[in-house]
Amino acid sequence: MQKHLRLNEYKVLFYRIALAYLFYFIARVLFYYFNADLLRVESVSDFLSLSYYGLAFDTTAILYINLLFVVFSILPFWKNTNTGYQKFLFYLYFGTNLLAFATNFIDFIYYKFTFARTTTAALNVLEHETNKTTLFLNFLVEYWYVFALFVLTSALWVFLYKKIKVQDFKPTGYVPYFSFSTVGFLIIVLFVIGGIRGGDFKKSTRPINLLDASRNVKNIVHSDIVLNTPFAIIRTLFSNSFLKVDYPEVNPQVIADKIQPVKSYHNNPKTKPNVVVFILESYGREYIGAFNKKSNIPDYKSHAPFLDSLAQHSMIFTNAYANGRQSIHGMSSVLAGIPSFKDAFTSSPYPKQKIESLVSTLKGEGYNTSFFHGAANGSMGFLGFSKILGIDDYYGRTEFNDDSQFDGFWGIWDEPFLQYMKKTLDTKKTPFFASVFTVSSHEPYVIPEKYKKRFHEGGVPIHKAVEYTDYAVKRFFEEAKKEPWFENTIFVMVADHCNQIYYDEYQKPINRFAVPILIYKPNSSYVGVDEDLAQQIDIYPTILDMIGYDKPFRSWGRSLLDKKSSIPFVINSTGNIYQFAKGNYICTFDGKKALGFYDKEDKALKHNLIKKRNAEMDEIELNCKAFIQDYMERVVDKKLDK
Repeated sequence: MQKHLRLNEYKVLFYRIALAYLFYFIARVLFYYFNADLLRVESVSDFLSLSYYGLAFDTTAILYINLLFVVFSILPFWKNTNTGYQKFLFYLYFGTNLLAFATNFIDFIYYKFTFARTTTAALNVLEHETNKTTLFLNFLVEYWYVFALFVLTSALWVFLYKKIKVQDFKPTGYVPYFSFSTVGFLIIVLFVIGGIRGGDFKKSTRPINLLDASRNVKNIVHSDIVLNTPFAIIRTLFSNSFLKVDYPEVNPQVIADKIQPVKSYHNNPKTKPNVVVFILESYGREYIGAFNKKSNIPDYKSHAPFLDSLAQHSMIFTNAYANGRQSIHGMSSVLAGIPSFKDAFTSSPYPKQKIESLVSTLKGEGYNTSFFHGAANGSMGFLGFSKILGIDDYYGRTEFNDDSQFDGFWGIWDEPFLQYMKKTLDTKKTPFFASVFTVSSHEPYVIPEKYKKRFHEGGVPIHKAVEYTDYAVKRFFEEAKKEPWFENTIFVMVADHCNQIYYDEYQKPINRFAVPILIYKPNSSYVGVDEDLAQQIDIYPTILDMIGYDKPFRSWGRSLLDKKSSIPFVINSTGNIYQFAKGNYICTFDGKKALGFYDKEDKALKHNLIKKRNAEMDEIELNCKAFIQDYMERVVDKKLDK
């Protein structure tokens, strides 16, 4: 009778699930080891505390992944203990667990580029790529040691799994076997449901999500230690982060006063200069000396000599930040003034709508518009979004039509592609607007063979690629300045996001979004250094202000040259938490309430001042809420054209 209780089967099931917890802990330790410079935990006890809070997230992921395994382990099939059935369970267990486990290993490396656990947003990045196999194989070769670690830990997991086996047992009585099995099934299912919800059985409590990882951390970046990658992917698999919100204290008047979503400038006479916007791949502010003169970084070295020289004749914004974390966030932020928070706007259900943007406003003024990207046509979704914005001409790898200049991974080398862009612009009727998204400073940071002795690795691999792109931009300017259209052109330089970090100053959470913004117009008065807060979404209204565009237009950003009508601010997101900087403070906000307030100089977010909350902090949180509410309403209700 006792064997009909199936206690041995349940014990072995518990052991096998416990193994998953063990290896998720090992993955967490390795994740921290590979990213310790970004995550910095003060002590072993602090790490163990974070790991303890991570158990709820591990439980959810493990039980989701092992749902079928658990069900097939406990359902009374009469032959559950025989060799053939146990072999089936073995393959079911490792077929699901190792696939999920592998995603943790991807983040050992990928986290250095995104500063967040991988979610389904990563699939959006790859969706339009035609070279997925090449990129995957390059990842395996470049980071072979991570793959080796995965194989070793997986082999250890299999070894430990086989150490404990189910005892073979043939039931002799149907009634006791099925009766006890039914009771066991119901109890286990109850615990599985509670575990998937994060250990809470209350109906009133929603299942845990990514935001809950920040509840028990002092430093917001430590939420990524609490999380695991399978959980992050599962929780975002069928989610839509673009949902309207309705904050009680926010109404249309508050939005109009605090956010001013409709702008109108009358600071300059109406002109029609050409406009050329460079979106430099992964080109963090850290790499450019002109933007770091007051950063007080010991033994600082610049990797952008040409941009340093150009900055001496430009207006540069040394306190500027990206509104997103990935390349697919950059195009909408810069050209349309539409930031991306948890997920990319361009990958949401809502980009296919009429959008008032830098493109549409300039087209209305008679400009020809074009977009250049040396990758495969359609890469990053740029071709599709170009069409939505109404860009007249798209120029990609197809139009370049010379794969002898292909870098083998992403696209055409920056130097020949920028020369192609220059020659194409020579044929355009003025005024024209053109934007280019470079590719060569993207991982794996390869440069042409002929330049390998000229541009060196530096502190991190990206440095040589950054230097090569700087040279490519220099060559563009050398040729472009020979053309008649050059003198009457506004040039803008901005990065899409940051990337590999060398200096500690840029390890700080806020500075992981630090990008350069540079505006150059030959022989103009726009020369100097501006230290006010600035962001990518400010570029669109700034250009319209510069050319004397006198009609009202939709823009959450502000003109960086207008110091009278709005107060500088910056908004972006870690993927889970909003960050809103204005005035004297930085606010972290989870979508419902403020989690912290930090002095504007506390870029490391070390000293939370929320217990000393004051009127200015209240005002900043209200500003953040007003922005989010108007953003979600306009995106979801398709009101981006007004």
